[in-house]
Amino acid sequence: MFAALASPVRAAIIHLLSVEERTVGAIVDALGISQPLASQHLRILRTAGLVSVERVGRTSVYRLADEHVAHIFLDALQHSREAPG
Repeated sequence: MFAALASPVRAAIIHLLSVEERTVGAIVDALGISQPLASQHLRILRTAGLVSVERVGRTSVYRLADEHVAHIFLDALQHSREAPG
């Protein structure tokens, strides 16, 4: 799981999804990355069990798999900021 969070882009996606669910297009717009790159990172996060996807018509809506994902991510982020050096 932590390997899935090793990428700054994937960490940013987790951060976005901790606020609200989003479509791929909304993630692309928020991060300024390409749609294929966003989809690649979302696939890795899905495989790791960190995010889930729901099809709404022709749109895919992504959300965190559960509230524990946000807690793990935010705890790790806080710990990294407190670490010396």
